[in-house]
Amino acid sequence: MRSRAAVLGLLVLAGCAATPAARHGSVFLPDARGLGVAGSQLRVDFGRAPQGVIPAVTRELGRPERLSLDGCPAGIADRLRWKTLELTFTAESFVGWRDAAGQGGEVCA
Repeated sequence: MRSRAAVLGLLVLAGCAATPAARHGSVFLPDARGLGVAGSQLRVDFGRAPQGVIPAVTRELGRPERLSLDGCPAGIADRLRWKTLELTFTAESFVGWRDAAGQGGEVCA
């Protein structure tokens, strides 16, 4: 009976263990089609659903800052910034980016 309780206790503790830290540091390369990922064939192109883009970028760059929609074109539903990379979204898709070097797609003024 004690061994069962001990095993159960270990299983409970194992379930409480911290998950590995998120990987941070991928370099996103903005271009005319959306975002490339440095050193990879992976891309985050315009038209992708926010539900896929936002978690992927957040996993690499950390938590974003939500920005005001003032000065945004009609239809922009969300505007997020990770460090110097700003992304804009409609309710359905990733539509624009802005960084220190330029911008692409639909962005806010």
